[in-house]
Amino acid sequence: MDITLADERAFLLKEQLSLEQAEGRAWEKKVDAFGRMVKVASFLQRPKDSDFELIYKEHRYEPFWHIVCRARYVYERRREYLITLSGNEVRSVSLDEKEFVVRDGRIHLTLTEHCREEPERIRFINGYTNQPDDTLNQYLNHPANEVPPEHLEELGKKGAIVVPAQARASAIVRDVLLEVLKSIQADTILEDAVEIANVDLYYHPVYAFQYRWKSKQKEAIVEYDAVTSELRTDGKTFQQYMGKLLDPEFLFDVGADTIDLLVPGGGLAVKLARKGLDVARNRSTP
Repeated sequence: MDITLADERAFLLKEQLSLEQAEGRAWEKKVDAFGRMVKVASFLQRPKDSDFELIYKEHRYEPFWHIVCRARYVYERRREYLITLSGNEVRSVSLDEKEFVVRDGRIHLTLTEHCREEPERIRFINGYTNQPDDTLNQYLNHPANEVPPEHLEELGKKGAIVVPAQARASAIVRDVLLEVLKSIQADTILEDAVEIANVDLYYHPVYAFQYRWKSKQKEAIVEYDAVTSELRTDGKTFQQYMGKLLDPEFLFDVGADTIDLLVPGGGLAVKLARKGLDVARNRSTP
């Protein structure tokens, strides 16, 4: 079996608005963030802007994995077919000038089946929850810049929060790989190959604004998706990751050992295409 591993890549999606521009839009929706409390208060009097204050804001990057794995199995196998004939009066059957004897009203054919299977799995995994989320595919329609994985930590030094992915690339790839690997029952295997075509970690920018309703002593958060321009009033913040840096070697760790865990031995030909990251690591080694 040939297994090809693609480059592990990191992408940074581009903001469509600045933090300041998003702050203005979020301010207009701040009241909605308090939900039911606002509806009750509105029966008496609409809350005034002066009763609210912005107490915290953050610019963060949230991760998700885009994994594409496909396989190609081409093989042949011999199978016995029993064909029931039209009546007991049939004594023999000719096919391509070959005569078949009838037994118990049936003939036995030995055929060679020419088979091809090409399973493919495309997965989008929320990097923080490790849960599949196909809605993340919308981000692939927006501009993104590929960045060296070791440069992701520079974002944290510029004041943004980089939410760390909770699972390594190897763990995500193993799960997807298991979905396309299969045991082939064949007499002759002509092709037996698996391609892990994409191992991409995307970071999409989000702005969060936390407001305090002073007279009610309540707080709520408005999120603004800096790529899709979507506003959410049930947001959250990630202050606990402020100033923390990423470890690219923790995240990007797919290699031959990953495959060996699934398919030990068996004459595997594992082709690695991770030269860019490996070269960068070697340069940083004293």
